[in-house]
Parts: sequence; structure tokens; C-alpha cells
Amino acid sequence: MPEPGEDETVTAESTTPALSPEVTARWQARFRAPRVSLPDWALEAPDRNLYASDVSGVVEQYAWDRTTDVHRQATDRANGTLIGTLSPDGETIWWFADTDGDEFGVWMTQPFAGGDDRVAVPEVGPAYPAGLEVGRSVVAMGRSTDDGSELWLAPSGGAPRVVYRHEDPASVDALTHDEDLLVVSHSEHGDPRYPALRVLRTEDDAVVAEKWDGEGRGLHALEFAPLPGDRRLLVGHERRGREELLVWDVGGDTETEIVLDLPGDVTAGWYPDGSALLVGHDHAARSELYRYDLASGALERLDTPRGVVRGATARPDGAVELAWSNSERPPVIRRADGPVVLAAPGEEPPAAYPVEDRWVPGPGGDVHALVVRPTGPPPYATAFLVHGGPEAADDDSYRARRAAYVDAGYAVVHVNYRGSTGYGSAWRDALTGRPGLTELEDVAAVYDALAEEGFLDPSRALISGGSWGGFLTLLGLGTQPERWAAGIAEVPVADYLAAYEDEMEGLRAYDRALFGGSPEEVRDVYVRSSPITYAQDVAAPVLVVAGANDPRCPIRQIDNYLVRLAELGKPHEVYRFDAGHGSLVIEETIRQVEVALDFALRHVKP
Repeated sequence: MPEPGEDETVTAESTTPALSPEVTARWQARFRAPRVSLPDWALEAPDRNLYASDVSGVVEQYAWDRTTDVHRQATDRANGTLIGTLSPDGETIWWFADTDGDEFGVWMTQPFAGGDDRVAVPEVGPAYPAGLEVGRSVVAMGRSTDDGSELWLAPSGGAPRVVYRHEDPASVDALTHDEDLLVVSHSEHGDPRYPALRVLRTEDDAVVAEKWDGEGRGLHALEFAPLPGDRRLLVGHERRGREELLVWDVGGDTETEIVLDLPGDVTAGWYPDGSALLVGHDHAARSELYRYDLASGALERLDTPRGVVRGATARPDGAVELAWSNSERPPVIRRADGPVVLAAPGEEPPAAYPVEDRWVPGPGGDVHALVVRPTGPPPYATAFLVHGGPEAADDDSYRARRAAYVDAGYAVVHVNYRGSTGYGSAWRDALTGRPGLTELEDVAAVYDALAEEGFLDPSRALISGGSWGGFLTLLGLGTQPERWAAGIAEVPVADYLAAYEDEMEGLRAYDRALFGGSPEEVRDVYVRSSPITYAQDVAAPVLVVAGANDPRCPIRQIDNYLVRLAELGKPHEVYRFDAGHGSLVIEETIRQVEVALDFALRHVKP
């Protein structure tokens, strides 16, 4: 334990291996096995593709020419490159260059066949990205800084210009096939969680149309129909309390709602001929795909295995390609009718473990949880791995980190608390005005139900999460000290007042909407939900994992929390890494998991 006023810094090298070499090799193999993302393809050159892969040990962008089956690594940076896309003609790769994972930077371009990188539009200064639409004769770029949002148009052969500027978040969303119209989303009404849409004419920046569904109901522009002269925009809405679809004919300002008899949230993209939609349906931690015929209204389910689809696209020949996994089987890029489309070199990672569903009564309604059993009979030492977001969800997909905890002998519990997506708008929005504490009520309800069932041992339960999950971990350790034997918080919010001061402006706007105002306006709400407020009540040892360049959960507010723990003499450790909100370097991720497992095994014996 550190002396008062100090914290104990740990490294992977300073930990003592607590698992057998066989178990260690198995869980690390799941991280080291190379993966590839669903290929993005050029609209007018569909055999030219771009995908992300960690085959080099770092997530980078790769060009793939399907006509020759030649693959080429397009980017090569110390901390990886996460975002990229192709121009419609397939001649140019666009990729976003930040600094050591800080998410602040500029768009770069590179010839598809290889060549020098250059700054795409030098007039547009460094910023956080806020959307990109690449056309043949015009490019629309969004940027966000502490001053707010700027949306730019850069016509070929003309001077780039700002077409929209506002202090609140906005983004570039969609461009018509003929590039005459641009759709942007904005939050001029004051709440970026529920954006409105505005259509601009690219010739003169004139406003052509507006659409907003009112307070508490967001609109999300998905994409224009991919045909010349087609003004149909596919839009996500939530008019009936969940994510649904409509087609907005911007030219005639008419709309058609797509009403589907499906219980969960839906999203979609166009088939290339514009006659149908490829619909993704998410419900109860699993997903499936459908083809929706716009003329007949026929809905046809595509034959995909039970699990989770991370992305899907309809090719010009009508074939559907998708990224799929489930909790036991690793990700694969395949066609809906079966054949594998793209595979990374090397051996497939080891299989993982099946999840079980639990529905538990909670204070806001039934809470959906997923549990995984280790070998042996219950009660188990249990790791509650809480997801980030908060607008996200845990699901039946392949998770190397989840499997590592099971390999180490722990049961794993995921809780899709209020705030999670996939369970309707009311569930997602229920934490407004009381973030953190609301979610932890649902975590507690699942905890109590599993303890009563005899599944978990209440004396051997730990809580862990990253980002918003790290925030919930620290807040849970302070507000529910009787429940937790240890906590592992990765890139967390720890001191909300300081976090608000240092985080990117887009997140400050999100926080104002979530908390009901800024800290100057509702300081007590921030203090009530801030982990540092409850530091004196923390009873369990704490491990904090922190990124030096994190723009989302900045380092200063984490250091404030660690100093407070040290002043109080609370046992804690810290692992620091030189990147942003997580790492794209596989060996760094393994080091972080190694440190976390070592900490867990020292404090909560499986």
C-alpha cells in the first residue's frame, strides 16, 4: 500500500504471474489473433476496398483490390489509425491523423495504389472530426473544437468555405449522389442527444429543408439513395419510443415511415439499386438482418446465425456481406449465404464461453443481464464488467476480455442498465438528471438477484469497466462499498467537475444535456454523481488505468481522484499508458489486461 499522499504505479513487468502458462497463453491468443473489419467499398469502383486490421500488432488501414486480390497496408503509425474511407471512384484513401490517440487532428489522403500522404484540405485546421462526406467534385467536412462546430465544403477547383458554424455540436451526415444537397445534423435547440436535420444546397449553401421531431426525439440521417437525381434520404427516428426508420423525399418534402413488426431497434442502409433496404435489427443483446422491399413492403429475414452483426453492406450484385460473431465464436467477415469474404492470416483464436440471459426486476423495470459461468459449481467469485457509453450495450458477441476473466476462474456478469441502447428510448434516457446513480441501482438489482440465487459469492465480487463503465466502477466503489471486494476502473471519469473543464466540447454539450445544465448552473447534480465525492467511503482496493492523452476522460481529473485516495490512505494502484481513450496497439492492450487480472487475483480469489 502506498504511503499517504502517494499512489502505487504498476506495470505488467512488475506483476507476478498468477495463472498457469497454458491459461495465460489461451487468453492472450484471443487478443493476438489478427482481425479484420467489414470492408468499405468505393461506390463507383466496388472492387476497391478499405478495411481496418491489427495484423501488424496495431490497428491500421488496409487497401484491398478484389480484382487482383492484392492487400496493402496504407497507414503505419505508432498508435494506430482507426478511421478511414474511400472516394467514390476508389482512387483515393481518406484517413484521419490524430496525435498518439488524442482524436484531434486532420484528414489525410493517399492514392489507393500507394504514394505520399498529404493533408486533404489544408485550409481546415486540426480539430475533432465531426463527419466526412467525400464526393467526386465536392467534399464536406465537419470539425469540432472548444469554440463549437464548423462544417466546411471544399469544391474541386474552388476555395473551401464554412457553410455552418455554431457553438453547439453539429456534423456532416449525408451527400446526394449528384452532390447537389448536403444533410447536416445540429443541436441548435440545445440538446445534442436529439439532433435535428438541415438540408443545404451545395451550390450556394441555401437551406432547402428542415426536419426536427421535437424535444426528446432525435433524427439521424443514415444515407441518401445511391442513384443519380434521387432525393430519398433514409432517416432513423424514435417517434414511438424506439429506433425506427423513415424515408424522407427531400425534393418533395414528403416522408414514408417504415413500420416493421420487430420488437427491438432497427437501422438500415440502401441496396445499390435503391429498390430495397438492408435492415439491421437489434433486440435483447443479439442482432439479425432483413431485406425490406420498398415497393411491396415485403420483409425477408436473411439467414445469419444467432449472435451479433457488427456491420453489413449490400454489394452491387445483391450479395450481403457482414461482420458476425457470438460469445463463443470469433469474428468473421462472411456473406449472408455463408462463404467467408475476408480472413486475417494466422490461426483462429481459441473459442470462448456461452452467455446466459437473465431478466431481473429493477426499480425502473426489468433489467437484462448476461452471465457467464466458469468451471465448477456456484457460488462463484464474480466480475461485474460494466459497459461504457452510457449509450451502448453488452451483447452476445465474442469478447476476449470477458473470456480472460472466465479463464482466470471468475463468473462474469454484464448489466444493460438504464441508459443502455437497444431497449427503447425511455430506458436509454432514464438516467437524465441523475447519471451514474441510476445505472448503479440496476447493477445492484442484478447483484442481489444473483446472490439470492446462489450464483455469486457476495464476499468475492469485483466491479470493472472502461470509460463510462470506469466512471460507474469508481462511483459504485464509493456508493456501494458493502458490495465490492475490489474495483478496476479503466480510463474513467473520476472527478466530474474537473473532467467537464478538460474534456472535448462535444462531450461538455452532452453532459449539459444529461445533467440538466453546466456545473455553473447545476453544480450539485455534478457533485452528487462524481466519484471523488465518495472517495472517503471507498472500502475496497482500487486499480485505475489511465491514458496520458485521453480527450474524453482527461488525465488531470483522474490524478485528482488518485491524490484524494492517497490522502485518505485508501489502497490503490495506477497503470498509465501513453495513448488516448484506449489503445490500438495489441501488446499494450494485453499488458493492461495482464495488470487487471493480476490485481483481481490478488484481491478476489476465484
